[in-house]
Amino acid sequence: SVTKSKFDNLYGCRESLVDSIKRATDVMVAGKQALVIGYGDVGKGSAQSLRGLGATVCIAEVDPICALQAAMEGYRVVRLEDVVEDMDIFVTATGNYQVIRNEHLVKMKDEAIVCNIGHFDNEIDVASLKAYEWENIKPQVDHITLPSGNRIILLAEGRLVNLGCATGHPSFVMSNSFTNQVLAQIELFTKGDEYAKEVYVLPKHLDEMVARLHLGRIGAKLTELSKDQADYINVPVEGPYKPDHYRY
Repeated sequence: SVTKSKFDNLYGCRESLVDSIKRATDVMVAGKQALVIGYGDVGKGSAQSLRGLGATVCIAEVDPICALQAAMEGYRVVRLEDVVEDMDIFVTATGNYQVIRNEHLVKMKDEAIVCNIGHFDNEIDVASLKAYEWENIKPQVDHITLPSGNRIILLAEGRLVNLGCATGHPSFVMSNSFTNQVLAQIELFTKGDEYAKEVYVLPKHLDEMVARLHLGRIGAKLTELSKDQADYINVPVEGPYKPDHYRY
């Protein structure tokens, strides 16, 4: 649903990524070179958060559309192997696996921070690091000495850093996700005979209801269409206002 992916993934990560890095390391983010790998909604929020604290942010992407989006937002789009020796902070946000491999890890600079906010603990090849010396600094924060003698800082052993080193997303943005889950359950309970045994995207009118329920809490007031305006663009006065294929 839109009120999950475009809010929880984007705005939630925009706050919880830097919160977790700061809690874990107390590092000064300003002036650091950061690489966000993956520029979907999670990657977009992560890149914004690092840039907001003054980091110089680069993006690595396989999707040409996402890569072009990143470039048009002013990020430098690079390949991991070309910049691995220069980056101070690495964040994986791909939903894939073996994204940062041992061949990359061993080239990292001293005190580089490595973390994941995108998927399970296999986005980073943590298993290969077990061959090296580990020093636990505090819970969820490990120093790992590489063959080069450099030490990297691995957060949450490659698991989701915002849950391992902090407390996840703020409650308000999670309310979006939980509200659309509850409304989906109510819809299936009350209108179950209208649905086949398939997986559905949350209906647009329910997605819009989730957003409506949250607007007042942040002091937002919606403009209302007149009947003539609604007829002109061929939508109901009360919505939904966008077709299912619309990308917010």
